[in-house]
Amino acid sequence: MTPLARQLMLPFPHAPGFAAADFLVAPSNEAAMAWIARPREWPEHRLLLWGQAGCGKTHLLHLWADRVAGTLLTGPTLRGLPMLPEAGDIAVDDADLVAEEAALFHLLNAAREAGRSVLLSARTPPARWAIGLPDLASRLRAVTAIEIMPPEESLLRALLARLLADRQLAVPAALQDWLLLRLPRTPAALREAVARLDAAGSRIDRALAADVVAGLAQPEEA
Repeated sequence: MTPLARQLMLPFPHAPGFAAADFLVAPSNEAAMAWIARPREWPEHRLLLWGQAGCGKTHLLHLWADRVAGTLLTGPTLRGLPMLPEAGDIAVDDADLVAEEAALFHLLNAAREAGRSVLLSARTPPARWAIGLPDLASRLRAVTAIEIMPPEESLLRALLARLLADRQLAVPAALQDWLLLRLPRTPAALREAVARLDAAGSRIDRALAADVVAGLAQPEEA
């Protein structure tokens, strides 16, 4: 691996925006958008959005929580006997990575008794989760699960342009096309590629872009 490739793997902090105007609507996520707009129609007041990393699940949970004045929690930090917020509905991001299954089970039960809606996100539907708690598995199987489909070409192109603009990176359209042809076709890969381009701190040209593409093609060295 070249010294530049090693440099590109250093973490570079960048806080993503979760404003409504920043969400890119496309056919692949229209069903999810429609469902979060009508929580009264959710069976048992629960809904789960699932899809590949970077497809917009977290963004949608933020939008929904803001809209309903709800509380956003994360699965990896959910432990013990979580207390319901004093008011409002609840969103749980990365519910498939919950730290303690019993915590999610108790949260769902408490929300149900209080008549609160719960919106969850995960990378796969509950039927594919390795759940050891039978009662939790049963409850999750009953949750309506909506898939955010893999992004279409137009969405990937718009996302790459948005990510570059967010970091104020000037990349010619021809070079953006070159990157789209060679990078893995996932939002997560585009986000990582732009982060690495930004971290390089130099003029973005074909050589730098090629180094980023090569680095992303070697995950075992990252």
